[in-house]
Amino acid sequence: MTGPLAHEITTRLTAAFTPDHLEVINDSASHHGHSGDDGTGESHFTVVIECGAFAGQSRLQRQRMVITALGDIPGQRVHALAIRARAPGE
Repeated sequence: MTGPLAHEITTRLTAAFTPDHLEVINDSASHHGHSGDDGTGESHFTVVIECGAFAGQSRLQRQRMVITALGDIPGQRVHALAIRARAPGE
C-alpha cells in the first residue's frame, strides 16, 4: 500500500518530468529502528525514473533535477532518498 508521502513523490515527479517509467519504492521497513526512522513508515525511499529530460545530463545533474522537483521532501520530510535516473534507452 502506498502512503501519502509516496503518493506526493509520485505526483511531483510525474508533473515535473512526465516520465516514461517511474517507481517510488518505500524502503522504510528495512530501516525500522535505525537512524532516521521517524516511525511514520515513510522515511526511506528509492526512486527509479526514466525520462527524456535526462538525456545528455550527468548523474549528478539528474539527481539535482529530481531533488529540485521534490522541493522540501528530501532531507526535511524524508531521511534517505536513493535516486536512479536514466534517459530512455540507457
